[in-house]
Amino acid sequence: MSIQEYFVSLFKGMHSLVKGMQVTGRELVTKKVTEQYPENRDTLHIPERFRATLQFIYDENGRHKCIGCRSCERACPNGTIHIDTRMVDLPNGKKKMKLDKYIYDLGSCTFCSLCVQSCPTSAIEFSNDFEQAVFRRESLVKQLNYLPEKDDEPAPAPAQPAEAPAKAAQPDEATVAKPAAQAQPAKSQDNQENKE
Repeated sequence: MSIQEYFVSLFKGMHSLVKGMQVTGRELVTKKVTEQYPENRDTLHIPERFRATLQFIYDENGRHKCIGCRSCERACPNGTIHIDTRMVDLPNGKKKMKLDKYIYDLGSCTFCSLCVQSCPTSAIEFSNDFEQAVFRRESLVKQLNYLPEKDDEPAPAPAQPAEAPAKAAQPDEATVAKPAAQAQPAKSQDNQENKE
């Protein structure tokens, strides 16, 4: 190595050192932004569109809208979703496919939201609950339909004609006449006793 090459490399090293110290000095005087998680859980703002984990949308009666069509399973690029279905007999004799298990592997999910977009009934969504750290990989595999399935409500009875309740509310003329007829002899007996 010649003396000229030595000084060229020395000046290049000094130049990079000064450049790095400029960045350090600039960060030294800027306002500090420190994450205080988990102490600030109550005031922590998580954006609504943040995708953390897949979940079912349940209504107030504890029912979900998943029909087991497997469109989300087909749309998933890496096989995160596995759906088991079963056939049930309906009261009218037909068969219907119902969801048995909806298995979701959070550990292999890429949070692409293709499953949510492909769902025809809007039965699933991404929550923004990002606290999903666990100690074992097996704990990342979740069954989304964790609530027990509720039986379908029985079909309502056929509507009766409007006249039927009115007839039930009004007694027959024969039943009205019988008590009146029974009451008249009692009155006549009372009158005979008073005359005597």
